[in-house]
Amino acid sequence: MTQPTPQTQTAQPPRIHPERQRRVKQALTLFTITAWITGVLFLLLITRMIMQYGLDMNVDYLSWVARVHGFAFVAFLMASLNLGSKARWSTSTWITTAMSGVVPFMSFIVEAKRRKEVKEKFQLS
Repeated sequence: MTQPTPQTQTAQPPRIHPERQRRVKQALTLFTITAWITGVLFLLLITRMIMQYGLDMNVDYLSWVARVHGFAFVAFLMASLNLGSKARWSTSTWITTAMSGVVPFMSFIVEAKRRKEVKEKFQLS
């Protein structure tokens, strides 16, 4: 019987426990939902501010946007902390992810990047 040579050996990724995969997948789903809601509400808030201060329009019917965005952002922070603790992110990764909720369009970009990273690392479908 011959020994496999280093060229024929393929590196197998470490196996992830199914329960951990389930928990990370659940946290990732919550993170994705809150990132999208936060991003959409932030764009709506910016639009409202441009309409009110830039175009001098009456936007009283959109007075709820700022409060709802605030609650959504807090939910996004908690969801990113939850996912970060389960995925064992570094502090800098978590802070970068959390701050993406205060830059227009950035929550969408960072969410896609983190989703891809987590799915690869934890072998999620």
